[in-house]
Amino acid sequence: MTDFRDAAQTADARSPEVLSGAEAIAVYLFGEKRFRRKVYYLVQRHALPVFRIGANVCARKNALSEWLKAKEAAGA
Repeated sequence: MTDFRDAAQTADARSPEVLSGAEAIAVYLFGEKRFRRKVYYLVQRHALPVFRIGANVCARKNALSEWLKAKEAAGA
């Protein structure tokens, strides 16, 4: 039996708006994939707006952008 909600969520998660994997998130946030360990650290501390699909860490670009804006505002 197919669960259509799971299929819809998976299709939505594959949109260009979604970054899949710590390397992709590291490139988006820090400019280099070598910072993927920092992404895992922030995920472990619940400091990044991420979600998981299976074992993959995923994030929406707009959620990360909003997170960055909030960090900038808090530091100003």
